[in-house]
Amino acid sequence: MLRGDPMTLDDVKLYLRIDGTDDDAMLQGMMGAADSYIANAVGADVDKTSALYELAAKLLISHWYENREPVGSASALAFSLDSILMQLRYTLPDATTDTSGDTP
Repeated sequence: MLRGDPMTLDDVKLYLRIDGTDDDAMLQGMMGAADSYIANAVGADVDKTSALYELAAKLLISHWYENREPVGSASALAFSLDSILMQLRYTLPDATTDTSGDTP
């Protein structure tokens, strides 16, 4: 990845030291999930070409990839799951917000 270029599947595979294509579809899904996670955590206008974004995404993908099985890594998996649920919870539309534009 050149500075300023978006992260690619090859960048992720190099970071994780993965050869072959067996996990490509899963990694691409994790890349999309990491993108959503980061956007939810810091705002939709995050600079996806920054070094910090790339590092955050790679750390998330690495964690998810290495902790796919609950056996022996339940605490790491629970932390990851709790964090994802918290992100989802805070990005849901507020049911009490009036979006009609009318004021009572």
